[in-house]
Amino acid sequence: MKTTSRVSILDGTALKLIAMVSMVFDHVGDLFFPEQVWMRAVGRLAMPVFSFCIAEGYAHTRNRKRYLLRMGVFALISELPFDLAFSGRIDWGHQNIMLSFLLAILGLWLFDVLGGEPAEESERYRAGKTALGALAVVAMASLAFLLRADYTVFAVIAVFLFYVLRRKHPLVRNAVGVGFLALIRTLGYYAATGLSFIPLALYNGKKGRGLKWLFYVFYPGHLLLLYLIRQLAVS
Repeated sequence: MKTTSRVSILDGTALKLIAMVSMVFDHVGDLFFPEQVWMRAVGRLAMPVFSFCIAEGYAHTRNRKRYLLRMGVFALISELPFDLAFSGRIDWGHQNIMLSFLLAILGLWLFDVLGGEPAEESERYRAGKTALGALAVVAMASLAFLLRADYTVFAVIAVFLFYVLRRKHPLVRNAVGVGFLALIRTLGYYAATGLSFIPLALYNGKKGRGLKWLFYVFYPGHLLLLYLIRQLAVS
């Protein structure tokens, strides 16, 4: 993985922690302080950074099947806390972000199986196989839309962009991935999505301490905690 410059000081663990803090601001603002738009703006950093981390995790994992299985298990675990936090009940109309990332990872796996690796001499994918693999990604994006997973099509495509451009210059890769998510919604606090380019530009290409289980446990855990706090506040 190429780095951008000598000021690349954030490793993968640091990026995940930034994304988690951003997500907490977003969810707390959504559930408790909807008038505090700045909290939702801070929350716009989470999606691009998490999408980047998912693409990096898939590219560097030693066992892609386990990575896929792990995301699938926690997508199931997270659904009830997600529903309770945002709907107060089981709600089939909106599914959690881990389901979106599960479909994104499955899309990447199908892309690699159908499209193969890029040629070593040119680092380019072969057009025919690439088109077939890309169709598989589109199919996963469509499934995310049909299942009403969080960020739907955009989550799957964002992860794919960060993955397929991983051999390009980091600034190009980050600009395309962040730009895609920033341009799909440009009104109000969503304009802050573009600020996620800053931490990604400071990524040094290193894994860091890992803490791979932290995000998996933290996501449903913080949603459940927010639900309980909300219940105590209204009782």
